[in-house]
Amino acid sequence: MCRDFCINLLGNHEEAVLFDPVGFNPRARAAVEWTKQQLMSPDHSREENGVLWQILDAMKVSHTLGNLFLAHGTPREPTREYLFVQDCTEDPSKVDSIFDSFPTQTAFVGHTHVAGVFAEGPRFISPDQLEDGIYTCGEGKAVINVGSVGQPRDGDPRSSYVIVDGDRVEFRRVEYPVEETLQRFKRTPLPENLALRLVEGR
Repeated sequence: MCRDFCINLLGNHEEAVLFDPVGFNPRARAAVEWTKQQLMSPDHSREENGVLWQILDAMKVSHTLGNLFLAHGTPREPTREYLFVQDCTEDPSKVDSIFDSFPTQTAFVGHTHVAGVFAEGPRFISPDQLEDGIYTCGEGKAVINVGSVGQPRDGDPRSSYVIVDGDRVEFRRVEYPVEETLQRFKRTPLPENLALRLVEGR
């Protein structure tokens, strides 16, 4: 599916698959190793597996699209740095530094899997605090976390994503087939914890 996307961004897990899972906990490291095995599957030809590796290798660390900056982690450190909700109160200088690190008005990230808007102040605005889940860009800088389609971690197990239309950003949630995913996990050697956390969106 990714082959047909205009932009594919490199995240920390993709980077770990391509290079090395530095700093990963044992469960995350197991997921990286399992992914590598899937990309070298004997069920597919060498050429087919090669195409998948080429897609990973071609992923961008970051991308600027008009007045939008896109990265997985933060604009300052696109693949690995976390921007947590609590940073607004516990480490505001970190948030300010991240805001200074990108030249556009708005940045989009996803590394923490927690949907919401980091606004100047700094302060965090959850989608529930927005009228109809809609944020309007342009009133100061903002870093928008789109959440996660596959593994939300904000206590809501539904998939999270955003629709961007001009300066309008709409947060959306859709039901996630958690039970089906749990059954699929059981057919792999992956740690059960990675599946069970989907039930609570953590």
